[in-house]
Amino acid sequence: MNIEIIKKLSTVLEIKTSQVEAVLKMLEEKDTVPFIARYRKEATGGLDEEQILTIEKQYNYEVNLKERKEAVINLIETQGKLTDELKAEIEACKKLSEVEDLYKPYKQKKKTRAAIAIKNGLQPLADYLLSLPLKGDLLKEASKYINEEVKSEKDAIKGAQDIIAEVVSDDAKLRWSFKDLIVESGTINTKIKKDAVDEKKVYEMYYDYSEKVNTIADHRIMAINRSEKEKIITVSFDYNNQAIKEEAHIHYLKGQNSYVEDVIIEAIDDGIDRLLLPSIENEIRSDLSNRAHKSSIEIFSLNVEKLLSQAPLKGRIVLGFDPGYYNGCKLAVVDETGKMLTVKKIYPFRKEGDIGDSKIILLKLIKEFNVKIIAIGNGTASRESEKLVAELIKENNLDVAYAIVSEAGASVWSAQEDARKEFPDLAVEERSAVSIARRLLDPLAELIKIDPKSIGVGQYQHDLPEKDLNERLDEAIMKVVNRVGADLNTASSALLEHISGLNKAIAKEIVNYRESNGKFLNRQDLLKVKKLGEKAFEQCAGFLRIVDGNEALDKTNIHPESYDLARKIMEVSGIKELGNKDIVFNDEKIAELKIDEYTLNDIKDSIRMPLRDYRDNFDGAILKSNVLELKDLKVNDELMGTVRNVVDFGAFVDIGLHEDGLVHVSKMSMNRVNHPSEIVSVGDIVKVYVVEVDEVKGRVQLSLLSSSDLTRRDQQRNEFKSRKKARNNEYKKKDEVIDEDEAMKRLMERFGAKH
Repeated sequence: MNIEIIKKLSTVLEIKTSQVEAVLKMLEEKDTVPFIARYRKEATGGLDEEQILTIEKQYNYEVNLKERKEAVINLIETQGKLTDELKAEIEACKKLSEVEDLYKPYKQKKKTRAAIAIKNGLQPLADYLLSLPLKGDLLKEASKYINEEVKSEKDAIKGAQDIIAEVVSDDAKLRWSFKDLIVESGTINTKIKKDAVDEKKVYEMYYDYSEKVNTIADHRIMAINRSEKEKIITVSFDYNNQAIKEEAHIHYLKGQNSYVEDVIIEAIDDGIDRLLLPSIENEIRSDLSNRAHKSSIEIFSLNVEKLLSQAPLKGRIVLGFDPGYYNGCKLAVVDETGKMLTVKKIYPFRKEGDIGDSKIILLKLIKEFNVKIIAIGNGTASRESEKLVAELIKENNLDVAYAIVSEAGASVWSAQEDARKEFPDLAVEERSAVSIARRLLDPLAELIKIDPKSIGVGQYQHDLPEKDLNERLDEAIMKVVNRVGADLNTASSALLEHISGLNKAIAKEIVNYRESNGKFLNRQDLLKVKKLGEKAFEQCAGFLRIVDGNEALDKTNIHPESYDLARKIMEVSGIKELGNKDIVFNDEKIAELKIDEYTLNDIKDSIRMPLRDYRDNFDGAILKSNVLELKDLKVNDELMGTVRNVVDFGAFVDIGLHEDGLVHVSKMSMNRVNHPSEIVSVGDIVKVYVVEVDEVKGRVQLSLLSSSDLTRRDQQRNEFKSRKKARNNEYKKKDEVIDEDEAMKRLMERFGAKH
């Protein structure tokens, strides 16, 4: 471990060096992030999964940065071009990109114009020009370099200019200064292409669009990238090109009156126009895209985490209802554990008269299996199906509720090998009905089987770098699964593979053992599973629960390594059994056991609530018994809804209509909101107000603020703007008027000082 990097991380993350060291040591010993977060709190000072992941990633980055600095310094030194100043600049770099910028002039070039000129022996002529001679004869000087490859003095001068142009392009400090200038004061502009085809006018906003580079939002960057990729628009930058060139002239001419000044200026301008600016523009586009990608991945990850954290409906028999028109509606009843009891198919919407027969079949299933909850998929014919169910409940005075469930990805799972293996005799659509029912019963256990990119809570997910997206989604799943834990005797292989210390192969072996030997009776039985060794047992045991085994502590999240401590705590406190919230611990005698505070608190919590579910802290599905239609809505109506997706510009909320309503970020709070995720999360149940109803397009605009709140907020903002405008007018009277050239000059001075 590198002590210098550890100290740097502790400063940046505002934690002790001992915490960083402890995390890195345990990761080195192959301890998993969930295991460290839950069972090694005393060593880490209670760091959570996200903090541990940050330490791991930042440390690896800093190690790579340090190694690259050393490699670049050695490469330049072998060329005999390393100076103390350059070495200090490389060592001071905080980013890999900065190191590469400084290394660029010393890199082996491919067949560039400058490389060819150097090969033809024109480097000395370029050096002569850059020495800024005060007098002389350039043609006479250039004639010295005429050879088989260089036919004339003109060719020699042109080759020397190509070398200078590349020197300008490779100048890291100029690059940084110009890049800052473009980002600070430039705009990004889009125009529709002459031959563009955008039938639905999806990208109409960008047909003629301009925005400052430093203010453009991430979702607009993603939209611009996609529309450019689909050949709808062209993208360009607008900035003060002349000011950039003038700064470069000053930088290289150094205030001297050289007789070759015009030749050098021509070379500088060529280097800027042909090489440097296109490269900087590409770099800025890449930076903007990377920023937008990172933001979208974080949003997607957070949405997946919240979706998987939705509270389950425990102890209910659920009827899954997969809607459809001509091909019928598929019904599946599952018991409290998710086991399928029966499947049926009805055709209420194929022709007139079928609704009555469908209701008879549906009612029979409800009564036969004592169904209390119906989960209706939100796809095709979902609202017609909702109306049918609502009518059935009302007509028969049933003690039954229903919920609309997102069926995104249900068909994906239904076609997978695991689904075919579990239900070999069911058609794909019948398996979908089972999945819909299970999603309401236990969202985590069911959704974990599906590729996160298919569950409909992302933003531009198909445009994101797949490796980074998958890594972040895996981390989100890892956090939720291990916070919840898994029932060792009922969990699927898909769920088990995300448990700390396990993988796909071991998860399958656990299921195979269960099928061959019956239920696990004790956590120690895990050691009998093939491929599951001592290290894997240490990492996974505390996250796998056995509810009805022969060891009471196995149903808690207490790790087996702490069982003796737990028994002593119970013994000195006179506790005979688990599960009493009002248990009083004998803290005086417990203090004699000298247990660290973190472990002690976790053990106490587990003794009080052995089967506590982390997801109980979150909202579950909204249960309804009546139907809502678009025509029922009026502006200012107050409704309850479930957040289905959170994106950069707002949140989509299911209020019971065919399409989710949009709450724009501007209608979420009385105060400024940087991102909707600050206010809402996927799965949240929220109170919303109807702002606008578009029956033609079937769209609803919603707000988290009432109309009176919106009015009051707008008044406050207008008053603030008026005061600010008045104040600015006062300042204008006092201050001198600065023209554009003077403003640019000041800006350039600032950048020059910065770099």
